[in-house]
Amino acid sequence: PYEAKEVQAQTTPAMLLNLAIEKGADLDKLEKLMDLQIRWAEREARMAYTSAMSNFKADPPDIDKDCHVKYGQTEYNHASLANVTEKVNAGLSKYGLSAAWTTTQTEKLIGVTCRITHALGHSEETTLTAAPDTSGSKNSIQAMGSTITYLERYTLLSLTGLATREQDDDGQASEATYIIEEQIKIITD
Repeated sequence: PYEAKEVQAQTTPAMLLNLAIEKGADLDKLEKLMDLQIRWAEREARMAYTSAMSNFKADPPDIDKDCHVKYGQTEYNHASLANVTEKVNAGLSKYGLSAAWTTTQTEKLIGVTCRITHALGHSEETTLTAAPDTSGSKNSIQAMGSTITYLERYTLLSLTGLATREQDDDGQASEATYIIEEQIKIITD
């Protein structure tokens, strides 16, 4: 009984397709077996992707903020695209995964789609869109480049479920205010 189960577990749709060809099966049966083989291969690829991503996330890379920006009243640290991609791609490749982007543009918006693909072919993707970043006196090409770089960084982090160290609070910590004794008295009354 155990051996029979083991043999059954090793039987693939491709094996059944080959057997059907050898036995002279009609075209309808061959097409159904071919469809079954395609669905089986897609399922195997999806399972391999899920397993690889789980292994990647079990030991995620540390991504520190390696760039400091200051212009006018604005000042912050962020992780550069080069830093993010270097760390993430090194981690992904250990598990047969790779990341790539495609970019779209309309009159007012830029879209960046990040796709992570497993060596067996299954891929998942996410897309973010934004207007060109005209802050800091950028020309139109620099504004597009800034937005693309930003969206590439954040789609990759989003799709991998990672965050940079010392995550930004959008300046909230520096703007904390406290109520004074007089305000406490008003609230209490």
